[in-house]
Amino acid sequence: MNPEEGENCREDMEIDGNGPEMPAQRHADIMPDGFNANYLKAYYGKVFPHSDIFKWMCYGHDGKHPGCDPTYFSRREFSFTLDNDIYLRFQSYTSAYELESAIKEKCPFKIDIGPVYSVNPAKRHAYAQTGDNVFTPVERELIFDIDITDYDDVRFCCSGADICLDCWPLMTVAIKVIDTALRVDFGFNHILWAYSGRRGVHCWVCDGKARRLSNEQRAAIADYFRVYKGNENSNKKVSLVGQALHPFLARSYTDVLRDFFEGKVLLSQNILSTEEKYEKILDMIPDESVAAELRGKWQEKRKASGSKDDINVVRWEQLKSLLHSGKLKQMHGLRRCIEEIIFSFTYPRLDAEVSKHMNHLLKAPFCVHPKTGRVCVPIDPNNCEEFDPTAVPTLSQLLQELNMSGSRADLDDELDRTSLGRAVRYFRSSFLQPLLRSCKEEIESSYNSRLQQSKNNLSW
Repeated sequence: MNPEEGENCREDMEIDGNGPEMPAQRHADIMPDGFNANYLKAYYGKVFPHSDIFKWMCYGHDGKHPGCDPTYFSRREFSFTLDNDIYLRFQSYTSAYELESAIKEKCPFKIDIGPVYSVNPAKRHAYAQTGDNVFTPVERELIFDIDITDYDDVRFCCSGADICLDCWPLMTVAIKVIDTALRVDFGFNHILWAYSGRRGVHCWVCDGKARRLSNEQRAAIADYFRVYKGNENSNKKVSLVGQALHPFLARSYTDVLRDFFEGKVLLSQNILSTEEKYEKILDMIPDESVAAELRGKWQEKRKASGSKDDINVVRWEQLKSLLHSGKLKQMHGLRRCIEEIIFSFTYPRLDAEVSKHMNHLLKAPFCVHPKTGRVCVPIDPNNCEEFDPTAVPTLSQLLQELNMSGSRADLDDELDRTSLGRAVRYFRSSFLQPLLRSCKEEIESSYNSRLQQSKNNLSW
């Protein structure tokens, strides 16, 4: 590691995830078949959508309009994670060609995207010598990171980084709840959801007003979504305050969470099937007499009645019936308990620190996860229930597809020869093109406003 790389590693680095990715060559014995570091050169050379990433990060400033800022893209930070845990932070480029050349040359295991700074991040040391604190982030997408490992206390099919089709719907619900709130409650339009490549999802809110939010405003938005406030030692992990649910929470509950809990979670996770599992729920009931009555019912030996009703459904109906009973005191608290149980098992668990700070890095879409070989493809929030993380294109699969279709003369674009083509086309048509149209309108409007202001000043 050269001195510059060592310095890069020591900089104030915030990257999504809990730590550095595991290098393939040092851990080849546990690396899935889907990843091969030697394939990255071909992937970056033939498949990776360099020009689309460039256009996205330019936000219309690569045009010739007099309102465009020609320094905009060069002030964006990119970070590369190379083999042997080598981090290259504060990389910056002035053109699409420079960015593509750097990626092809270095073949990074991971590409992270940071903020737009006040000055070119690669030249930050030169500005630091002036004594003025001019190197600061000035623009950054509002981002969210949701990791399924944060649900380990409420999923019993998998744990850690493992996922399956029984627990992945938790991510689907998170997308539905957060995406609706961002659009309806905050008025954002240009939102990109992407699979993290292994065990979670990332969200990029790219509207101009979102990119220019201060850290304090980002923290306020993150707190707006904050409901899960407990820790692994807390019986009550959700705090729902007030006589009625906040409209956002009420909408999430009635439109998504309640039906998902009763129709999916109860059965797929068998959350009331054993004493060990149902005790977690009984601990959330504030009235011990109610919990004791339910415990007594559930501990009784099941009658051999031949009933075909699932035990989880039966016990859940018993719990709801007792909590809704008019004979009990503290009715508001007990009825609210049902909502708190459902929120505890289904409500999105965000990594709030990722969203609060402009200088936090987040993995770029279309990277290849080095532990799974899966590509970080976009997810359509309108059809997110159809997304299957186990069917995502892998690095080795894409290379095989390129080799198998190499003789087809009717396919000019190499992307069309692979299963990644559909994901890139969705990225372009549903996200990038509408975003760029909006950016050009914003640049035009801002330029005209400045022009008019200048005329007014001259008239005065």
